Amino acid sequence: MRKQTTLLGAGGLALSLLATSVMAQGVTSAEIAQLGNTLTPVGAERAGNAAGTIPEWTGGLGPDAGQALADNFQTNPFAGEQPEFVITAQNYQQYRDNLSPGQIAMFERYPETFRMPIYKSQRTVGYPQYVYDQVKATAGQARLVNNGDGIENFSHGVFAFPIPKAGAEVIWNHNTRYRVNIKRWYMQAMPQTNGSYTLIKLEEEVGYPQYMPDVDESAMPNTLLFFKQRVNAPARLAGNVLLVHDTLDQLKEPRMAWVYNAGQRRVRRAPQVAYDGPGTASDGMRTSDNFAMYNGAPDRYDWKLIGKKEVYIPYNSYRMTDRDVKYADVLKAGHINPEHTRFELHRVWEVQGNVKQGQRHIYAQRNFFVDEDSWMITLADHYDGRGTLWRVGEGHLAFNYKQKLPGYSIETLYDLLAGRYIALGMYTEEVSAPQFDFVPTYNQFTPAALRAAGVR
Repeated sequence: MRKQTTLLGAGGLALSLLATSVMAQGVTSAEIAQLGNTLTPVGAERAGNAAGTIPEWTGGLGPDAGQALADNFQTNPFAGEQPEFVITAQNYQQYRDNLSPGQIAMFERYPETFRMPIYKSQRTVGYPQYVYDQVKATAGQARLVNNGDGIENFSHGVFAFPIPKAGAEVIWNHNTRYRVNIKRWYMQAMPQTNGSYTLIKLEEEVGYPQYMPDVDESAMPNTLLFFKQRVNAPARLAGNVLLVHDTLDQLKEPRMAWVYNAGQRRVRRAPQVAYDGPGTASDGMRTSDNFAMYNGAPDRYDWKLIGKKEVYIPYNSYRMTDRDVKYADVLKAGHINPEHTRFELHRVWEVQGNVKQGQRHIYAQRNFFVDEDSWMITLADHYDGRGTLWRVGEGHLAFNYKQKLPGYSIETLYDLLAGRYIALGMYTEEVSAPQFDFVPTYNQFTPAALRAAGVR
């Protein structure tokens, strides 16, 4: 059972009564009062746009939007809809004001096959009431420290900066977005230029201190999550396990990671599981901080808030959660099959990260496009040290209306230079859709548990 009241964190309610003079980053009490009024309870603009192409937010989809199916799957609430139009390499110029540089680059890289079917915009994302209560109670308390590298006055909460004033605050909103314990099985694949691929089958468990009955949150206020990932296939990798203890402020306490190698039957520390260290079984096609579009400490970048804009982003991607969609239907040469994608016009925050002087990362610049309703990164452009657009990421968002929880139905990262890509997170051929009734214990996330988890 979820410990809903603990989302406020120690002293959260008392801190919410502090005077405006101590509120962070210039957020005023008048601005906070707009949460739930002109702003949604998590800080998006409630109103639609002037053109009427983005609707008003009315609370998101409710649990009656569709039916629950076997093995935690759900029906597609928009199964009968058809695209209003399709953007292709032949007509993208007339829509470029609402496209990201990465999307434009995809049309130019794959002019014969890449396209974006555009559907009616649906603002489906909403959260449980206790999330709204927590955001309102703690708004204005969190503070950036060390120029945004860290965060203080925020423990085990969600959406640290619902009214952001800086680029780093938007990044922290993505990293502190609402999530719950989860157990899931999914695939990862890295198609070659000819479309051939090997499926990497992964099993993952994630626990959050506020939802774990045997964890004393006050004893670990800086702990964000516990993460365990096991490779189940192919046989040459099966049994390898990754364990991560992630902290909220990694400047105070760095991320701790361990790996169990099934062939060596050995557990060892894994400091490379951070920043631009290689992602699990990714053939060098993604970095550790590419996972979930972006994760980990933000301290290697200076983050600039470019502003808000209207962009066609992958949204309500329920088609790729349908049991009848096979991986072979989706994974094609160059990019995933556009027949299964859905793009909608939404407002996003654009944030640009540039590597700080004296720091290093294979991505010299990153531009993230963050959905205003979920605070999730939906598009990501990555540039190399020469300033060349190198990799283009897509987070195909789908809202779980039974759990009131948005997530990615698939994540893709396209290498424009190599002509290859990596796709991960799809689960339509697995034993179950993600399970949210998972109640882990702390002992499941200890280095001692790795060997047992890796038994083939």
